[in-house]
Amino acid sequence: MDSTKQVIEKTEKYGAQNYKPKKVVFAFGEGATVTNPEGDKLFDMLSAYSALNFGHRHPEIIQACKDQLDNCTLSSRAFYNNIMGEWQEKLCKLTGKDKVLPMNTGAEAVETAIKTARRWGNFKKGIEDGKQEIIVCTENFHGRTTTIISMSTDPVARKGYGPFTPGFIVIEYGNLKALEDAITPNTVAFLIEPIQGEAGVKCPPEGFIKKAYDLCKSKNVLFMADEVQTGFARTGDMFACQHEGIVPDIYIFGKALGGGIMPISAIVANDDIMSVFTPGSHGSTFGGNPLACAVSIKAMEILVRDNYPKMAKEKGEYFKNKLKEIKNDKIIDIRGRGLLIGVEFNCDASSYVEKLIANGVLAKETHDTTIRFAPPVVITYEEIDQACAAIKKALED
Repeated sequence: MDSTKQVIEKTEKYGAQNYKPKKVVFAFGEGATVTNPEGDKLFDMLSAYSALNFGHRHPEIIQACKDQLDNCTLSSRAFYNNIMGEWQEKLCKLTGKDKVLPMNTGAEAVETAIKTARRWGNFKKGIEDGKQEIIVCTENFHGRTTTIISMSTDPVARKGYGPFTPGFIVIEYGNLKALEDAITPNTVAFLIEPIQGEAGVKCPPEGFIKKAYDLCKSKNVLFMADEVQTGFARTGDMFACQHEGIVPDIYIFGKALGGGIMPISAIVANDDIMSVFTPGSHGSTFGGNPLACAVSIKAMEILVRDNYPKMAKEKGEYFKNKLKEIKNDKIIDIRGRGLLIGVEFNCDASSYVEKLIANGVLAKETHDTTIRFAPPVVITYEEIDQACAAIKKALED
């Protein structure tokens, strides 16, 4: 096996430089830990940006993948396969919605939601095609496609990629008055992350999600929740919107939906919205492929059976309280819900991330000053104790 140094050198030589990874190589993963080529074990506190809620190589999910590999892996949407319908039914029952539209990545799901809202606005609300508007929030992160970065407020994500797609109105995250003022007769949807992960684990003011949803309902505007990172128990509820007791018009899913094994994403909505689609109006060759669907079915089964939301809520409180014991004057906030926690510093956090890695804990800074901790939901209390001892050593040093 190549050494860490050799792997990094080869990757840097042949790969485009659109990422700057921490100098850690994953060679083996199990549960909440990974092992590098040299045999060092480290705690994974990023969980592939919450794609690994089930941990690395959950044995039941791995077995579901192996079993399906022996049968059928791809049909395309030119034909039916015998797995996709079962997967759609399970996701509909989990969300209480009527219909699923499958894709592969979170960004594809967001693009699908945008297209759905625009078509709904034209077909159902009667807005002239080309005049549809979608309201989004400052510091949003919904993906990297040309249309999605058109609504980004991050200059790094946008530089050199113009011309941009029109039709987006940006308001301050969590500002209800700004949302109300931004709604026009051409508004088709409000798109929001219930918690902004990439922005530094930022939660809106308590009650904002419910008030925003009610406002959208009163104005005949779709409420679209990007739950790609917050969905499937990450925040202590099955979906983060449930924290305020609302069910969005459109759920946007990805990451953990594939159990940390396969890329699979979807939007989920009721018939009155999904009926805007007709054959040929949208699609994906790999969307709803039987391999990913089989994996996802098993993942959803485990989520419900083992009560992952309860585990994430209880372990998250335990973990957050442990973090609050850390003595460091540069820490100005510890926030989040469930196992999505941000530790904010009044300085650049990258040097602390390097100390964490040196102490066997993998995390990453976001927006320079915040370290995000998001371990797999399967992490044990003993592992939380061990990881927190290492975190305390790194951050207090």
